[in-house]
Amino acid sequence: MRSFLTWSDKVQDQNGVRQPIWDLSFHPDGTQLIVTAGSEILVYSIEGELIQSLKSHKNTVYCVDYSIDGARFVSGSADKNVIIWNAITREGILKYSHNDPIQAIAHNPVTDQVLSCSASDFGIWSSESKNVNKVKVNSRILTAAWCSNGQSFALGLYNGVVSIRTKSGEETVKIDRGKNIPVWAISWNKNPEKDNDIIAVTDWNQKLSFFQPNGKQIGKERHLGFDPCSVSFSYDTEYLVVGGSDKKVQLWTPEGIKIGLVCEKDQWIWCCKVKPKQNYVAVGCNDGTISIYQLVFNTVHGLFNDRYAFRENLTDVVIQHLVTDQRARIKCRDHVKKISVYKDRLAVQLPDRIIVYELFHDDATDMHYRIREKIPKKLDCNLLVVTSLHIILCKEKTLQMFNFSGEKEREWNLDAVIRYIKVFGGSPGREGLLVGLKNGHILQIFLDNHFPMLLMKQSTAVRCLDINLARNKLAVVDDQNTCLVYDLDLKDLIYQEPNANSVAWNTEMEDILCFAGNGTLNVKAGMFPAQQQKMPGFVVGFKGARVFSLQTRNMSVVDVPYSLMLERYMEKGDFVDAYKLACLGATEGDWRKLALESLQGLNWEISKKCFIRLRELKFIDLIQTFENAKAEGVNEDVNSCLAEILALSEKYHEAAKFYKQAGNFQKAIDMYTQLNMWDFATKIALESDISPTEILKMKAKMQFERNDLLAAAATYTEVGMFNEAIDILGPNGWLDNLIEVARKLNKSETKALSRCVYFFKNHNHHSYAAECLVKMGDIQNLLKLHIELLHWDEAFRLAETRPQFNSEIFLPYANWLAMNDRFVEAQLNYQKAGRLDVAFRVLQQLTQNAISEKRYEDGAYYFWTLSMQHCDSLPSDVELEALTVAQRKTLEDFHTYYELSEVYYAYHFVQRYMDEPFTSHLTESLFNMALFVLDYLNKKPAPQGVSRVYVLFALAKLSRVLGAFKTARYAYETLQSCVIPSDWVDLIELGTMTVRSKPTNDRQELMPVCYGCGTLHPLTTATTNTEFRCTYCLEPFIHSFYSFDTLPLVQFVLEPDINPEEAQRLINTPKPTANIPGSKNRPTTSKSKRMTKEVRGDQSEENGGLAGNVNGFALRDDDPFNRALLALERDKTGKHIPVVLNRKEILSLGKHLVFVKKWGKKCLPDQYYCHIQSNDNHDVGIKLCNSCNHFFFDDEWCYQLLQKGVCPFCRVPQELS
Repeated sequence: MRSFLTWSDKVQDQNGVRQPIWDLSFHPDGTQLIVTAGSEILVYSIEGELIQSLKSHKNTVYCVDYSIDGARFVSGSADKNVIIWNAITREGILKYSHNDPIQAIAHNPVTDQVLSCSASDFGIWSSESKNVNKVKVNSRILTAAWCSNGQSFALGLYNGVVSIRTKSGEETVKIDRGKNIPVWAISWNKNPEKDNDIIAVTDWNQKLSFFQPNGKQIGKERHLGFDPCSVSFSYDTEYLVVGGSDKKVQLWTPEGIKIGLVCEKDQWIWCCKVKPKQNYVAVGCNDGTISIYQLVFNTVHGLFNDRYAFRENLTDVVIQHLVTDQRARIKCRDHVKKISVYKDRLAVQLPDRIIVYELFHDDATDMHYRIREKIPKKLDCNLLVVTSLHIILCKEKTLQMFNFSGEKEREWNLDAVIRYIKVFGGSPGREGLLVGLKNGHILQIFLDNHFPMLLMKQSTAVRCLDINLARNKLAVVDDQNTCLVYDLDLKDLIYQEPNANSVAWNTEMEDILCFAGNGTLNVKAGMFPAQQQKMPGFVVGFKGARVFSLQTRNMSVVDVPYSLMLERYMEKGDFVDAYKLACLGATEGDWRKLALESLQGLNWEISKKCFIRLRELKFIDLIQTFENAKAEGVNEDVNSCLAEILALSEKYHEAAKFYKQAGNFQKAIDMYTQLNMWDFATKIALESDISPTEILKMKAKMQFERNDLLAAAATYTEVGMFNEAIDILGPNGWLDNLIEVARKLNKSETKALSRCVYFFKNHNHHSYAAECLVKMGDIQNLLKLHIELLHWDEAFRLAETRPQFNSEIFLPYANWLAMNDRFVEAQLNYQKAGRLDVAFRVLQQLTQNAISEKRYEDGAYYFWTLSMQHCDSLPSDVELEALTVAQRKTLEDFHTYYELSEVYYAYHFVQRYMDEPFTSHLTESLFNMALFVLDYLNKKPAPQGVSRVYVLFALAKLSRVLGAFKTARYAYETLQSCVIPSDWVDLIELGTMTVRSKPTNDRQELMPVCYGCGTLHPLTTATTNTEFRCTYCLEPFIHSFYSFDTLPLVQFVLEPDINPEEAQRLINTPKPTANIPGSKNRPTTSKSKRMTKEVRGDQSEENGGLAGNVNGFALRDDDPFNRALLALERDKTGKHIPVVLNRKEILSLGKHLVFVKKWGKKCLPDQYYCHIQSNDNHDVGIKLCNSCNHFFFDDEWCYQLLQKGVCPFCRVPQELS
């Protein structure tokens, strides 16, 4: 370490009295310096120019400090005031005071807080607070410093205490340095990137100590021998400076190791500070002297091959392996002055000794060193060199050799100052040295020889030198930055290069060197021009393809590309040196180029080595073939050899020319076919006797072998080999290409077309498969294809034009529908397919599922469908008496299913009424439905899912609403004998009790009227009767299958000699309008009018109510049917006797009054009904569904058709007429 005075100034007042410099502070960017001088604050530029003198204080200014951002600085004075200044305008911003003179000032390095200390207290100012928080202390504060993170600060007190406090002023740690030992100066390391905080403490017990923030001491105390007045860390905490009563500024390490002297002054040094991020020290003395010194730290390092050792933190030695980047650190705990490395040896010079280290192992990558010897001598030198057994010291013109025991064995006195030394090898104890002198001489010295030998003499001083691997060339850099290269054998200058500051030969190839200068790295091989690339710093080593560069104190590795040099060697034809250069570090492309160039140059040996490195077996085999032929004395055709080489070198067209010159057309064709260059192969085939078709076949075959299947298929198609193309395209699913092949086929080639169809079907491409089948004319397989692919629309369209295939469609279609849960459609298609057993089974399962899932409306529909299917299965021309047992069973099932469909249909609405809060039906309709279902339950066991409790409870609730209290009482009483759900028990019991308070009769408007005899029926009779029919005339009540209200219909039969066809003809015969009762246009009545019957007279029990006017029902005596009905005698046996009409009576009926239920079976005769018109119901319309044979009121029918478009019972679409 050396120090140089940059500038100095002496401060005095107006009277010429010198003012002590109590404190100073650098601007954070290092551009300015503020200094206290008496009552003034002086602002200097970094060059030493006085910028301004500030005179706001009235007494001596003791302390100053800059803020971390440089925007402000603060000063404290004996006038008890603290002033905060604007650093740019240098004007005061704020002033506050203490009760005593200000002793110390410190700016927080993170925030804008200011710590000001006086003799009795300290204060903390912040821009965020209006007041200064002051804290009393029990002793005078002499110094203060913040930690790097700004979270705490330390105070040095007169009583020997160091107080560490938080930024709010609370004391956390107390360090006692001894009673009445003033702590005059402390410093906290300034670099926030350092892991460990260090506090340097100096006291007037002449001690320097280091502490952690928790108060724990680091290392031992160091005795200074003087009273310290100032201490300051460098920014990187690598060192600190201490000044005081000895008039000196000394350099110390953070471990407490004294490094050296910065300067010595005439009087006490009150302050010394290190410039931020630079090695400059500002010093202030008691005599008013201000000085700035530059510190110069020499680069202490050593390099041998790929091991580099350098000094760090002034006391540590770091050894770095430049290839593996491994590092090892040796802590010397003393000032490291010199370092030298040679092979496994490492020499470190300390102030009073030299330590020699050696590696533990011979491993080239081992980084573990141990002490070999210690030389306990203080040996001053300019340069230090270590060899296997000796230490070489350079002192100006003298070289001294010491063994590891410290004994001097030899000394060489030279003619000029030694500028450079390099060990260039040799056996242990006999190594050779290259020595460059200031007078331009280059000497060679062997350690076992007393006499140096002159190698070269030049006129300029030697700055750097190196000798090549072969020891026959010497490179020297002189003071004029010129690199000179000499031939040691001829003693001649070979060449010289300008702009060089350092040089190094490659340690692995004797003809390559590199030199650096002006930020450029130059790499030169032989006499070729130098190759340049950017690189700052100095060259200190060159190994293989790596250059070791030193920039300041950082060693870096620079990779050197050899591609350009390699190409120059190949252009020269020097394949041997080119191979050596490639071995240093070449890319795979460079190796390939060298291999091919040497192969074309017929240098088999170099080419073979290159291809072995590249693992190119085909070239190795080719070279081996040439070598074997040469060994056997066979003279290969030069054209053939060159063609083979060019072909393997990927120069195919040139190779083809040589093949043709050698008369080997087939090899040229084989080369082009292997390269897939078929146009060139065909061209050569045309020049010879080879057929181009064969080339195409070869092309297709090779494309297939190379797995270029699409191209192979195209080639096979081109030559007409369609089967091969199909076998490629089909399995790979290239259907667009396959259909193009199929379109080129003749329709007679059914085998190939069938193969195409097979692949199209496998890949589910229906349209292409259909196209092929159409081309073949195979309609049956086309239909099967549609069925297999589930393309039902296409299948049915195809069957429309060819009805003979219908039977083949319905069964698979029905199976598919069943698999997709479309059972209703499936059942219909099973019927069309003739599989009635499956159709019945599916429909029965559907019905069972619907009932189990409480979808009673669907269940009713399925039962009706079952009944219709049973009806359809009956013969149409067989009388009832002629039916077989099985047919009778079918007829019986028809009636059963038909009846169940009606029951479930009505029960659906009753069940919804009980389970759901809303219904679209009127209360009267639901009441009628409940009566209808209860009538069935009184006759037969309850079907699955139909609950008598539901029906009775619904009837009870509806009866109460409608005023039918007698019926409600009957329902509640009947429920007492049933198993009632727990949720309903309380409701039913309550209803049973409350209904007893109601009247005991039902409203007459709710009682059904028999339109056959005019009898008004009590509701209780309807609920307990075994048949829902008139109790007097036994005429069945006919219901509307929407509201279930009784319709004005009476059934009649024909005379035995009238057949159905004649009856229909009689019915359809037009009648005179005057003779048709009620033929006038009649408006449609509302449902409420139709369902309300006014009592206009008393009913006669003697004649069963056949009075002319009963309950508003008056039969018109001008109607022939009414007259026949009135004249009908009732059967005394209890059987219903329908009205029998003759031809005249049928003819007299209007067509619109007669309804015929037609089943289309002789075993199921047609049923005839007449619309009974009275004085009050002549405007009531009735509709009969021709699909299910159920009656509806006309307005209900119209409403349902408008809403759904289908019959509400059978769901068959109907038209509104």
